[in-house]
Amino acid sequence: MWVDTHVHWDAPEYGLTQAEIRRERARQRGVSLCVVPAVAPDNFSVVRDWAHAHDDVYALGIHPMWIRRAPADALAQLETALTQWAHDPRLVAVGEIGLDGFVPEAQDPAHWQQQVAFCKAQMKLAKRHGLPVILHVRKSVDAIARCIRETGVSGGIAHAFNGSIQQAQSLIDLGFVLGVGGAATFDSAQQLRRLLQNVPSEHWVLETDGPDIPPQWLYVPKEQRQAGVAPGVNGSDELPAIGQVVAPLMGLSPADCARVTTQNALRVLSRIQTEWVS
Repeated sequence: MWVDTHVHWDAPEYGLTQAEIRRERARQRGVSLCVVPAVAPDNFSVVRDWAHAHDDVYALGIHPMWIRRAPADALAQLETALTQWAHDPRLVAVGEIGLDGFVPEAQDPAHWQQQVAFCKAQMKLAKRHGLPVILHVRKSVDAIARCIRETGVSGGIAHAFNGSIQQAQSLIDLGFVLGVGGAATFDSAQQLRRLLQNVPSEHWVLETDGPDIPPQWLYVPKEQRQAGVAPGVNGSDELPAIGQVVAPLMGLSPADCARVTTQNALRVLSRIQTEWVS
């Protein structure tokens, strides 16, 4: 059985009907569990309701690309939700949180400092509530590692990891596993494929980041998108096919890839109950 450790089933690209159709298709293809992270207080209840309705799990957090729109009490809302649902076994992490060094706004020192402040505050909340974190680490791994060390948060997932092997090791040493998905299916993803070959399989989990990061077979080039062709919409139903590509890079059969990455997810997201992935 496969576990998708990162999918946004509440995203508008799906709509409720398509999300439910694709979640059922994923289940039929062997995806037993999905982790659905929040990105803002507005969807805290939405991801929780989805998890309970579809036998999935969820995380609560404020995404770094959302914080410019954050109300003054956004962190207070997160703390309230974490306290209110502290005994909900389907709440498995604080996320999606982190830093984004790719967006143009990141070049603005004030915006970057706001990202760092939100990231550290949410890591502290995770530590207080005894939860791991699901991290957005786009072009920000070294800064994220500093935040981890300064706050003492205990482990989690570095989502959509695509850094150097040294950066990978720094996160592994801090108790994190690395998330990989559709990006690894591209023939041009040579650095990521080398990482999969050189970093042992016990340090990886699988994810889709649906509706984003489509695998190569769903990707629509920029010129076509500009001409009006709809972009490919990723989802957990694509995870087993992604696993078929990733497995040999890890030196595993697809069945062993599913088993090992599921065990890794259970280890780092320790609230997930074993029977939920059988």
